[in-house]
Amino acid sequence: MNKAIEDIRGQDSADLQVKLSELRKEQFELRFRGAGEGSSAGRVRNVRRTIARIMTILGDRDRQAAAAATAGDKN
Repeated sequence: MNKAIEDIRGQDSADLQVKLSELRKEQFELRFRGAGEGSSAGRVRNVRRTIARIMTILGDRDRQAAAAATAGDKN
């Protein structure tokens, strides 16, 4: 498994929410400055992929919590 995913999975959901907001702010700033510069183009890609990883993990956790709540209601 990817090391970046393992690091993200090991973090608390509240920490991931904070990291997500920081990355979205950085993404906005990178877009605002323009990704035409060679050095920032790679960073834009990394930020975008990290945001997607965090959102995937948070979504998985939400679905697991909902499934656990539904399973608890049925019993």
